[in-house]
Amino acid sequence: MNADPSDTFWVVMAAVLLCAAVVLAIVRRRRAALAPRVTDGPSVPAAGSSEPRRAAVVLNPTKFLDHGEKVRAEVTAASRARGWADPLWLTTTAEDPGGGQTTQALQTGVQLVMACGGDGTVRAVGAALSGSSVPLALLPAGTGNLLARNLDISWSDLSAAVRTAFEGADRAVDIGVVTLDDRPPQRFLVMAGMGFDADVMLSTSEQLKSVVGPVAYVVAGVRKLNGEHTKVSIRVDDHQPVERGVRAVLVGNCGKLVGGMALIPRARIDDGVLDTLTVAPRGIVGWANVAAAVVTRSRRGHHTMEYDRGRQVVVVAAEPMPTQLDGDGAQQARVLRASIEPGALLVRVGRPA
Repeated sequence: MNADPSDTFWVVMAAVLLCAAVVLAIVRRRRAALAPRVTDGPSVPAAGSSEPRRAAVVLNPTKFLDHGEKVRAEVTAASRARGWADPLWLTTTAEDPGGGQTTQALQTGVQLVMACGGDGTVRAVGAALSGSSVPLALLPAGTGNLLARNLDISWSDLSAAVRTAFEGADRAVDIGVVTLDDRPPQRFLVMAGMGFDADVMLSTSEQLKSVVGPVAYVVAGVRKLNGEHTKVSIRVDDHQPVERGVRAVLVGNCGKLVGGMALIPRARIDDGVLDTLTVAPRGIVGWANVAAAVVTRSRRGHHTMEYDRGRQVVVVAAEPMPTQLDGDGAQQARVLRASIEPGALLVRVGRPA
């Protein structure tokens, strides 16, 4: 599989936090010596139906050395074994990462849409399925696979993910909607952000990426640790705006990163609210404190990280900041407006034990 910026970002965040944690350990040594709602997801044709059920698979071919041939064989075999028609296969392109293909699938009347790719593919497919009665199934093929991790869907075992797609239950989850400055609204499933996180994505050298791959993002992240704070005003619902200097502002629909690290512990993907996190460390030691807070899941006394939650969030920055949606780097913006669409998307998940 090949890595790309849309899902490598989450590995970068985990790696940067891990690097900061190592620094924290060194500093400490020197100082010492620091239920979700689910419904049945039918896996057999409905009684009285004249035609077998059919799934569509929106596949990102750049994620596979074999262009997805193994996935095609496994999903087709699973469909036939369960009495479904052969899948409708639709591939993404650089111009259309999944939204148009999903709309096409819905127009053909499929009963299930599988997203086979990284976080960018999943976001595009999920956004197109928003508000429909057709569930999204995940066949993770990226590096981050954040939605799958947050929903406890297998991200490393294709056969297990396929079984969940056909035999799981449907869970209604929320979708976040973001407007950057005066641009058209966009949807996200995991997190939207301004500042450090997006800056790493946008500032990584293309030449370095071609030589060392994902490590290039780690290099860029470390170089950005000592960056300047940006003054922002953050308003959640009808609360009074809060002003502070930050390195990053994150708006989360769910809160886990790669490795199970809970960046936003209270975030739940079906609670009808967005969780905000502002990060304001200074230098390497400040990032080490952030890493300690995340790794130990202790937020007490960590004033570099502040949380809030609500249905609407407005962030106004003193100057344009880089932005990202589910790890996809976006254009710079001064204003980020986010809201929540409760229960707007059905996702096929494992059945409760």
